[in-house]
Amino acid sequence: MKDSKQFVEENKERLLNELIELLKIPSVSADSAYSQDVINTAEAVKANLEKAGCDLVEICETPGYPIVYGEKIIDKNLPTVLVYGHYDVQPADPIELWTSPPFEPVIKKTEIHPEGAIFARGACDDKGQMFMHVKALEYMIQNDALPCNVKFMIEGEEEVGSVSLSWFVKRNQEKLKNDVILISDTGMISNEQPSITTGLRGLSYVEVEVTGPNRDLHSGLYGGAVANPINVLTKMIASLHDENNRITIPGFYDKVEELSQEERAAMAKRPFSLDNYKKALDIEEVYGESGYDTNERNSIRPTLDVNGIWGGYTGEGAKTVIASKAFAKISMRLVPNQDWEEITELFKKHFESIAPKSVKVLVKPHHGGQGYVTPTDSIGYQAASKAYSDTFGVTPIPVRSGGSIPIVALFEEELNSKSIMMGFGLDSDAIHSPNEHFGVFNYLKGIETIPLFYKYFTELSK
Repeated sequence: MKDSKQFVEENKERLLNELIELLKIPSVSADSAYSQDVINTAEAVKANLEKAGCDLVEICETPGYPIVYGEKIIDKNLPTVLVYGHYDVQPADPIELWTSPPFEPVIKKTEIHPEGAIFARGACDDKGQMFMHVKALEYMIQNDALPCNVKFMIEGEEEVGSVSLSWFVKRNQEKLKNDVILISDTGMISNEQPSITTGLRGLSYVEVEVTGPNRDLHSGLYGGAVANPINVLTKMIASLHDENNRITIPGFYDKVEELSQEERAAMAKRPFSLDNYKKALDIEEVYGESGYDTNERNSIRPTLDVNGIWGGYTGEGAKTVIASKAFAKISMRLVPNQDWEEITELFKKHFESIAPKSVKVLVKPHHGGQGYVTPTDSIGYQAASKAYSDTFGVTPIPVRSGGSIPIVALFEEELNSKSIMMGFGLDSDAIHSPNEHFGVFNYLKGIETIPLFYKYFTELSK
């Protein structure tokens, strides 16, 4: 029987080409102009699961984009692994900052990826990482190495809040019954030092609208006499942080989980160079809440960030106008125990309260999700740790991520299952940004490592 490393070496070119074909489809769930492309991607995922060896694959309709479900049941008395991933991607904007077209994948060498990286939207988040699991299944079935049952649930709305996934999970608990959920939508420390994500932040995402006069006004005739919504909005946003960069919304920190000094000391053992961090981002200094270091600020502390702001005239040349309206999109990353719906309501109440009477404010909640922490003493974590140790030759480090996968908490609530997050991406892969990429090494290493998780999880479950 071939081992997974030999399978990857012998099929390297094909494995890369098949991923590249999937990356060519612009499955942007946030933009209705790409709706057919999203549907086409679901069909492509279905075809690949069938090719990999699933006995049953179906496209399950939802109120939104469909969910691709697949399964390979070899013995109902054996454990079942449920693989979660998503086939939708972020918008590629701004297109002009890409060094190659976002949906024309190319492999280019970089300083971090001397063997090459696949540059394309979705390469790492999450088509490349999701596809590792499909190809790992293909290896296991072809080589009689699948030791337990496997189910796949691949959605098309992760980048817009996973609303339909929640609907689907609540209605299909028996269909989705499992012993552990396996997810690769996270990253690891480096190609030399793997890590396993044990914590995720929650999310509250809102849009705000500030309205002043009933029409755009001449800034000479009305300037200084009528409130400018853009000026007001920027002042309101600026007031949401104090001089120590703490969020000023009343009640925001009431349920924030405070880690012990021992836990913080354990986190500090993670290999990290602040100089390299600043160099990679081309910044002279880091920024954030006083009393916490960089890795704590972006993982165990909550945040509030403006993701977009607009209003008035932004075209070429000058137009002397006081805009009638100004807008901003704001996201808050939350830590365990903070309820996203409660935080959204606190934000709404506070933002409306600080608005001057010269304007009207509308807060529109978009989506959100709860934070999550997975225990390191579980069978799933131990199996993942042993798998990484085998293929990387070093024990992975448990880390908390600053990102959010809102449905992970839902899985535990509805399916009573723990999620194991085996990510193979790197922080430098530019997910959600121009020039997103995924290392060839990382993609192939994922295919090599994942089958070992199945092996060890089955053995430890006996």
